[in-house]
Amino acid sequence: MAAPSVSVSVESAIEHQIQEVRYDGQEVYVSPLSMSENLSKLAHKIDFFKDESEEKGKPTSEGEKESDEEKVLAPFQPSLWPWDSVRNKLKAAFTEISVLYDVLNIVKEKHYMVTDPVSQDPPELKASLQMLAKKKSLVAAAQILSVGAERLKRVQAEMASNTQENFLMELLKLRKNWRLKKVHNTILGELSYKSAGSRFWQGGTFEVLKTSDLAAEGEVVYKKSSLDVSIPSELEGVAYIQVEVKNVTDLMDMTSATLKMPAGLGSVPTDAYWQQKLEVAQNVLFCKELFAQLAREAVQVKGTTPHMVVGNQILTNVFPGIQLSIVLCHYTGKEKKVNLSPHKLEHNHVLEHSLHQLLREVHDRNLRYSPPHPVNAMLGMTKRRRLAGPKAMSRQELMEMGENESLLEQILKQTKHAVLRIRSMHVIDQLAISIQDPQICAHWNCLNNSLESSVRISITSYCYETIRTPLVLIIGIESIRVIMKDGRVCTLSFEDNELRDLLQWQICQHHAHSIQNLAKLQGWQVLSSIVSSGHGDMETYGTTSNVMLASPKGNIILAFHSNPVSGHKLAIKKVDPAVDTHSSPAVTASKWASLSGEFQEVNLNQLEGRNLVGKIDMLMARLTLS
Repeated sequence: MAAPSVSVSVESAIEHQIQEVRYDGQEVYVSPLSMSENLSKLAHKIDFFKDESEEKGKPTSEGEKESDEEKVLAPFQPSLWPWDSVRNKLKAAFTEISVLYDVLNIVKEKHYMVTDPVSQDPPELKASLQMLAKKKSLVAAAQILSVGAERLKRVQAEMASNTQENFLMELLKLRKNWRLKKVHNTILGELSYKSAGSRFWQGGTFEVLKTSDLAAEGEVVYKKSSLDVSIPSELEGVAYIQVEVKNVTDLMDMTSATLKMPAGLGSVPTDAYWQQKLEVAQNVLFCKELFAQLAREAVQVKGTTPHMVVGNQILTNVFPGIQLSIVLCHYTGKEKKVNLSPHKLEHNHVLEHSLHQLLREVHDRNLRYSPPHPVNAMLGMTKRRRLAGPKAMSRQELMEMGENESLLEQILKQTKHAVLRIRSMHVIDQLAISIQDPQICAHWNCLNNSLESSVRISITSYCYETIRTPLVLIIGIESIRVIMKDGRVCTLSFEDNELRDLLQWQICQHHAHSIQNLAKLQGWQVLSSIVSSGHGDMETYGTTSNVMLASPKGNIILAFHSNPVSGHKLAIKKVDPAVDTHSSPAVTASKWASLSGEFQEVNLNQLEGRNLVGKIDMLMARLTLS
């Protein structure tokens, strides 16, 4: 019985030719040829220049082979005609063209041959097979349409979101503003100010991440950027330096030592743009460096008043009863909500800006040094130190030159000046409101600095603005310099009572000065004028200004008395010039003898006039005619 037939496939062994054997024993094979390469290889083996007529004359029998071998032994005989090969090839080409021409005539003319299709039985078509084929075709078409719809949806989503950027473009933007470096497969960045001159120990390294625009299910997820950053946990949240100047009854107020960030301040959202995250984190690092510098100086610097560092707060006294509080407020969103009273949330933005500016100046000094002069001199020596030798400076001057003020000392000076300026402003405003006569007008200079400011005060009376008493206040750190109308300079302390007394004294002098100007206009004679009189009753504060006037006829004497406490008094005395009452040889004129005697006080409230100067002006005009 014959065994069942078994199909055996004979294939060539999958072995490739070895091209190279490396030193480590690895064999490099020659890749097999493709079908096109194999076809081109076989085509190169064909000799297209060989004449087919030579193959036709090949021998077929053994006798012919023997005769051919004998002919081969004969010497080579060249062709009788040199153009014989060209003639043979042209003849063969003519034959082929003739055949082609005949074929075309037969197909075109159809006189010689007619081609009819062979009839075949139509195949049997089943409805189920047709339905299945159509279903498969529809499924394939639906799949193609769904893939195209997803692509269109992705394109529409990218076009709708204007902030959608490529990861590489976003990385280029990030690199323009922040320092980046690649460590293995991770991109790291730096937030610190070390390149700007900072020497803070804490670093600010962040990681650059890549986000995807589409979810796994194909749902469109709108992202602000294809790039995201990972901030360290110690730099998360929002931070700022709170500077508060407040009045305290005790020497040091410890109730606000645990002051924290109020819960109302918002945190940075998780889906925020990477630039916003980095700026907020860098601000947190800057605030920590600033507070660490102030806390270190508060412990090291020895001042007249002790400085206290309690937790995240620095306390110090500026003036008696005035306390400066510097707090590092860092809110990460995990703290408990603290309801603070409104008076504890008074924040001085100007001093906070000054602190930021002072720290940036320190960074600039650390980074920028004065160029050496000459070039072989020590680096960092200032021009003033270089001129110390030629100018023969003393040791004390050199020591003062080497002393640098700390940040805490500078901010304390600015705080003292700010407190003194606000006090002076309040005193001037209170006097301008409470005293209607005369008018007090203050012009603050806009070109001030952080340690000195000036204000020009003008004291005038209504309808008598040509008569004015100017006054200039130069407010410093702990004192106020006052420049009077006559050029005298007076120095006041930080107490606001001294400034109030001085202004009230200037008001009394203004009244006396105004009456003297009225006397010149109406022809009255000034008998005496005392700006600071020591006569009379002792007042609580201030000094008295006295003016005595004589009428043009000399028959009326007018005495004016002005004091900040007791007020203004006006007295009048009538004198008969025909009666000679003086008998002393020291008195040369009768007008001096009329200074003594009984004066009658005038009720200023019953006189007509809008203000004091107007009332006295009306009275002097009436007495001149009498």
